[in-house]
Amino acid sequence: MCGRFILTVEAPYLQQEFRLGDLPLDWQSRYNIAPSQPVAVVRDAQARNVEWMRWGLVPFWANDVKIGNRMINARAETLQEKPAFRTAFQKRRCLILADGFYEWQKPANKRGRSTPYLIRLRDHKPFAFAGLWEFWKSKEGEELLSCTIITTQANSLVEKIHDRMPVMLSGDRLWEWLQMNEAGELNNLLRPYPADQMEAVEVSPLVNNPVADSPEVARPLERLI
Repeated sequence: MCGRFILTVEAPYLQQEFRLGDLPLDWQSRYNIAPSQPVAVVRDAQARNVEWMRWGLVPFWANDVKIGNRMINARAETLQEKPAFRTAFQKRRCLILADGFYEWQKPANKRGRSTPYLIRLRDHKPFAFAGLWEFWKSKEGEELLSCTIITTQANSLVEKIHDRMPVMLSGDRLWEWLQMNEAGELNNLLRPYPADQMEAVEVSPLVNNPVADSPEVARPLERLI
């Protein structure tokens, strides 16, 4: 799964790297993005504007926004089967911007604390998670845009830490995810990112606290995978 990630690059660099349109005026670097918090999303391949959405998908038919707490991830293998994701996979795909994500490695003896790792590209460039988005409106008229991150089986690097990883997109695949319509072509994008282009670095247990959001959270310790 993917339960925390980062987006630390400066807005001008991100805008240039992905040739983005407008970015939110309240943009700031984030070192510990947690579920239910705002995440940076692109859903139009033409305008490429970035907007905030709540992380944790709330289906349009949901009675309570709290359902989003259980919908932070969507398994690539079952997108076309699950009622919460089926229509969004067909019509409401998005990019969730990031430059790394966290995962926890359980101790070999299954006792004690898990070890947190920051997983990112070797060149430290930004990328995007393949995502789905939804529009929800309450009976009282409250409106909400929300999203979920699609996960797949782990590559040879990430599997040393966890058996699942988010679907990461870069280059042309970013915009193919938004523009393609054929399910087979879309499924071909939902593969593990090449392990030889990634690295995993151990980080401080500070990341365990969702309130902690500073450079110290993402600062690598000595251990490197």
